[in-house]
Amino acid sequence: MNLQEIRDLDFNDLGSASPGAKGFLLAVVAVLIILGGYWFVIKDQTQNLDSRERQETQLRAEFENKQRKAAALEMYERQLDEMRTMLRSLLRQLPSKTEMPDLLVDVSQTALAAGIDTELFEPRAEVVRDFYAEQPIAIRMTGQYHQFGNFVSGVASLSRVVILTMQDISLEPIENRPGVLRLEGTVTTYRYLDEGEDSKLLLEDES
Repeated sequence: MNLQEIRDLDFNDLGSASPGAKGFLLAVVAVLIILGGYWFVIKDQTQNLDSRERQETQLRAEFENKQRKAAALEMYERQLDEMRTMLRSLLRQLPSKTEMPDLLVDVSQTALAAGIDTELFEPRAEVVRDFYAEQPIAIRMTGQYHQFGNFVSGVASLSRVVILTMQDISLEPIENRPGVLRLEGTVTTYRYLDEGEDSKLLLEDES
């Protein structure tokens, strides 16, 4: 088959065409079918496949991330339980409600034993928090610097853990009394909540 045969090809009478021209026409038709199939079928499927592969990659990454979190969940829950147990243990070292009156007496007696003159030692209304209670105490004391130091050391050595925080405290020298200071303000001590009191921690423990 040559180029002239293709030019002289009569499409109305393809039966009379030479075998070479027929083969060429079949090859052209096959190529057109392949190109058409790619354009109308395979191309869309390829794009769809690419989209599905991207979606699969994204879903796989999300799954692996959630799988890591799920694997660590047990460890986090165990650590949280350990922290709660530790917190309960620390709270149990604080005085209870029934121990607070004696404790306040002990603190007052400790100040007296240190040589401090207690002009005011007045417990105020208790403030209940989530899992502990605050006991504010209005104080006014006079003494020397080292006596206040002995007082703090004496409170720290009490049988129960006593935490004292100070608010609006003033410490000033007293006129005409060299070396003597006046301590005035509010100190707060703490206790743990007994069963039956409004305690979120105890409720969680009960459950």
